[in-house]
Parts: sequence; C-alpha cells; structure tokens
Amino acid sequence: MFCNYCGKQIQDDARLCAYCGRLVHGYCQPKRLERSRYDRKIGGVAGGMAKYWMSDPTLVRLLWVFAVLCTFPLAIIAYFIAWIVIPEEPEYVYPAHPAVVQNPQ
Repeated sequence: MFCNYCGKQIQDDARLCAYCGRLVHGYCQPKRLERSRYDRKIGGVAGGMAKYWMSDPTLVRLLWVFAVLCTFPLAIIAYFIAWIVIPEEPEYVYPAHPAVVQNPQ
C-alpha cells in the first residue's frame, strides 16, 4: 500500500504514514467526545460538544445558558461534572521536517 500524500510504500494495516505522519485514506477514526483545547471559554465542554455534534459552538453555549436559567443548580452541576469526566483532546504535535544540509562543494 502507498501513502496518498508522500507516495512512499507503507504497511498494509497502517493508519498513519510513517514518513509524513498523515492519516491513510480509507481509515475512519471513531468519534470521541472530548473537551476542546482551542475552542473554549471556561472548560471547553461546549466547544467539545459542538465538535462532536458538528454544530456551532455558540449555539451549544447558548443552550447551556438556557439550561442554567431554567434549571439553576442542576445545569451548573452537570457542567462541572462534564468538565471533570470528559477528557481533554490531545495536543497535536506535528513532526518537524528534517533540516536540509547542503554540501558546500
């Protein structure tokens, strides 16, 4: 099997290309509910829910505010429980490209 991005040969059961680090075409990563690391106002709960449901984070935040206004203590307790229970999305570290060393000759 070959990588669709860099064209190098990789293992048949590989999810990632060992050379360029990209996902191999055809592999579908399962959806996970994770707190957003980058789209957060307080704890990333609403941003993570919006990403999971593929919706606008502002809409999810407004739903949380509406829930707080309707069920005052329950929605706040639910938010803090979600903040503790839902894991934070991993920090993505992209591999650095090796430095090109030119021969002075």
